[in-house]
Amino acid sequence: MQDVVASYKIDHPDADLRLNLGSSGTLAHEIEEGAPVDVFLSAAAKPMDELEARNLIVAGSRRDLLRNSLVLIAPLDSTLSGFDGLTALAVRNIALGDPASVPAGQYGKQTLQSLHLWDRVRAKLVLAKDVRQVLAYVETGNADAGLVYATDAKISSKVRVAATAPESTHDAIVYPAAAVQTGRDQTAARDFVNFLASPAAKSIFAKRGFTIAGQ
Repeated sequence: MQDVVASYKIDHPDADLRLNLGSSGTLAHEIEEGAPVDVFLSAAAKPMDELEARNLIVAGSRRDLLRNSLVLIAPLDSTLSGFDGLTALAVRNIALGDPASVPAGQYGKQTLQSLHLWDRVRAKLVLAKDVRQVLAYVETGNADAGLVYATDAKISSKVRVAATAPESTHDAIVYPAAAVQTGRDQTAARDFVNFLASPAAKSIFAKRGFTIAGQ
């Protein structure tokens, strides 16, 4: 997003853009509580759906931008080779974003349930505040495995991908963006949302491993 903002400011040098990064559920709750937000980019449809149901999203401004994959990661020296391996005694802790607020955690729970592993590994779960904390737990060896987005695994040289969750095991991982109804300048907000779907922004997202929605 920092690269996207920098690209946007080339043609909008006076734009005052400030990023507030966190789990999508937490950010959506902050918007509900009246946080001064102009644009919301979510890592899942559900938080956006909930804001839209409360008329907190500017009608017609929502755009589905990106798609991602959910992957199982492990430390480099791990022999973990698939989801079934999570039941092994050698796997003591599994990091997962808290399904109550973290979309990656919700997708992870769906996947484990779909593979009939949830009840078998639930006692091993270490819940994290966001997906980057999951990554950190595995990088530091505080977890033997974790569930993150493919784009998060791509940025780390300290973990490896042990398996990719089949798309059929979880809801589609879609990143929608929209202007927020209570924002300061809805025209500027809509302009930035449209820029997020522009070729310039798509190129930045694609380099980071995202799949462009609709492609």
